[in-house]
Amino acid sequence: MAAPPATPSSETMTASLYALVVLIWGSTWIALKLQLGTVPVELSIAYRFALAATLMFAWLAWARQLRVPRGAALPRVLAQGLCLFSFNFVCFMHASETLASGLAAVVFSSANLWNALMARIIHGRRLEPHVLAGSVFGLAGLAVLFWPELREGRHASLPGLGWAVLGTLCFSCGNMLSASLQSMGWRPAQTNAWGMLAGTLLLAGYALAAGLPWGFDTRWAYVGSLLYLAIPGSVIAFTAYLTLVGRLGPEKAAYATVLFPIVALGISAMFEGYVWTPLAVCGLLLVLLGNLLVFRPPQWLRGAGLQKA
Repeated sequence: MAAPPATPSSETMTASLYALVVLIWGSTWIALKLQLGTVPVELSIAYRFALAATLMFAWLAWARQLRVPRGAALPRVLAQGLCLFSFNFVCFMHASETLASGLAAVVFSSANLWNALMARIIHGRRLEPHVLAGSVFGLAGLAVLFWPELREGRHASLPGLGWAVLGTLCFSCGNMLSASLQSMGWRPAQTNAWGMLAGTLLLAGYALAAGLPWGFDTRWAYVGSLLYLAIPGSVIAFTAYLTLVGRLGPEKAAYATVLFPIVALGISAMFEGYVWTPLAVCGLLLVLLGNLLVFRPPQWLRGAGLQKA
């Protein structure tokens, strides 16, 4: 079915939604860092998604779209809660202990490359030449970004890099689960609400089993960042992103993941003292180029017929 013709008002709305997603998701990385402190990271994430799930369920109930997962959907929703709304954020918060928040965002932006590789492994989809090229550029960019640490043997940030890569892989697994649930007729808003609840319960259960100290940080930085992550980061941006998917399709909407690392690194430079070196700029450009190749292969590659080979 052909898309309806764009009007000036619809184009303005699309641009506004796109900017909203990029700015919010690009700024959530510094908010994640502000969550570090006296509260165990598992509990901080549980607080975030408990609030976000409450808001999502309220909206679904108001819209009369609330469904309870049963049968084959139930284990997938639980696994989605583990991958998207608990363990992956545990990984990224641990990554933020030693990495600048902007660098963690750059690592996360490689999720689209891992998505393609996992689709190959799990679903047997053939890797297109532009995806392979994008993967090479993206991984090379990460290597360039972290080359000073690798070259000089400074291992302080390498554990953070490992946590960020693990969190990104976990996120990619969650994407595969979401695609599976959507093929079963479940809307993302529905599965995300239940997934957020599942993630909250998983983290709370872990905190109880591990004997973590329960508490809450009343500092404005902690409370403010928690509210920002739960409402704009988990509810508003997600709703805006889904609207973009409906307007533009998933491929074009996913360009947000190419742009928000630039926002995150800019914020990191202002508030964390991150220094833009020529090597860092080169690494970032390689990562962005890798993502662009995955999303939109150049015309010469299409014309060569390599994608159908």
